[in-house]
Amino acid sequence: MTSFPRVFAEEADVALWGEWYFGTTASDSVSYRTGHSDVNTRQQFIDHGRLDNKMSTSFRSTNDSWPVFAFSHSLGSVTSQKLVLFTIGLAQQQVINFQGCIAMNGPEPLVAYWSTVYNTSVECLAAFHSGWDVESRDALMLDFKIQSDSYDIGGQNYASLTTLVVRQTFGSLQVAHGLLNRTYLFIKEISSDGDIQTVDVIFPAHPIFLYLNPKLLKLLLEPLYHHQWCRRYPNKWAMHDLGSFPNAIGHPNGKDEAMPIEECSDMIIMTLAYVLRSGNSDYINMHQTQLLQWARFLADDSLIPAYQLSTDDFAGALANQTNLALKGIIGLRAVVEMAGIGSIDIPDWVYYSQVREKSARYIQDWAMLGVNNASDPPHATLAYNLPDSYSLLYNLYADRLLGLDFVPKWVYTMQSNFYRTILDDYEYGIPLDSRRDWAKSDWQAFAAAVAEPDVQEAMHDQLARFVEETPTTRPLTDLYDVETGRFPTGGPSFINRPVLGGFFALLALPR
Repeated sequence: MTSFPRVFAEEADVALWGEWYFGTTASDSVSYRTGHSDVNTRQQFIDHGRLDNKMSTSFRSTNDSWPVFAFSHSLGSVTSQKLVLFTIGLAQQQVINFQGCIAMNGPEPLVAYWSTVYNTSVECLAAFHSGWDVESRDALMLDFKIQSDSYDIGGQNYASLTTLVVRQTFGSLQVAHGLLNRTYLFIKEISSDGDIQTVDVIFPAHPIFLYLNPKLLKLLLEPLYHHQWCRRYPNKWAMHDLGSFPNAIGHPNGKDEAMPIEECSDMIIMTLAYVLRSGNSDYINMHQTQLLQWARFLADDSLIPAYQLSTDDFAGALANQTNLALKGIIGLRAVVEMAGIGSIDIPDWVYYSQVREKSARYIQDWAMLGVNNASDPPHATLAYNLPDSYSLLYNLYADRLLGLDFVPKWVYTMQSNFYRTILDDYEYGIPLDSRRDWAKSDWQAFAAAVAEPDVQEAMHDQLARFVEETPTTRPLTDLYDVETGRFPTGGPSFINRPVLGGFFALLALPR
């Protein structure tokens, strides 16, 4: 039997600590009954039209006479619409166990951000409840802005996609506050393995944060930078995650799920994206030690990727991945851009002109190694040594997002022409690659954002059709079978994951 509470512990993805609140507006018309059985409580309301304001102190298991917590509002004679407001919430004082650089003797228990404003959780809940009119108005205004912006740039089907995933993405986040007045944003890898601060989960989600407020992306990157800055991760590449939610204590033995090129590139690309959108060039200088370390790795390993995983780890490891190599080369080129923006001190091994020349040579070599020009039409392959294969080239997106104008324009055109030839072959989108009929909706949104207008519209239309017709009844998945719309046979059943913030890929592009 589980003992309660257990701070910083979860069971079946449910927190084992905190306080649940169920409240409503106090008035003479309100009655309550707490802790009594469900049958007796309902019968009392049926018999008397109100409750007896009694609380049972017979604390017991949930399935022991099913204790309930009930409110009753007496509405009197109802001749027109009347509304009553209830608030349900979970309050936790301590929210994340974080091993950064400030608390050197062990992890630092970070507190909920609300505790920096309110003295007690009851005070916080009461403020939320009493301010609901303003809060709901603000939420509606945000919904309207997203709907309007999405419709203007991509039409109704695109607006259907973006508006659907806002709360799914933000539901995975936890704002936390620590020593030296530092605020962080943590993300949970929902429904897969429960990791916290997974870099290749933040990356597909990051367009929504760039669109709404780039500072949100910075707050997500900070825990990863702070942990690695104090040398708590031994590998030369960027770490995959910070542990298992809510314990962000890292991997001091370096035994996380290694995705060397993926994570180095993701961190560099997202850092530059934040800097370009926020204008905060000092952020480059602040984290140059890690950035240059990862750039060194990409300079050596990005063109010919060793046998390794990419973010699509469910598909398995593979050597010479064309799409992964492209991300690494773009990440390397992004360091050149950083050198021109910040006052970053580039040592001899990564002298500005040398890296610029190397990245330019790499992209030319990549085009020779990773493109099947003999095919009709030509297209990017899954891996260099697999000419009959193909891959959704979603990592092309980073070049356009950062405004690098680095990848030749013919690559964009080539991929759009190829997508046209396979759009009609599948019911609900384009497969991730030629190995299976498995599709990733977030990566399709990335690919669509940089495709030709007609292809972009068709890809968004197919994604919207998948959302509307999928036979699955659980929260929206990012991984599915393009023929059936169901979870992939023999694959994981991903649900409710924050990666669908990637639907905002088109909105996040610079205009």
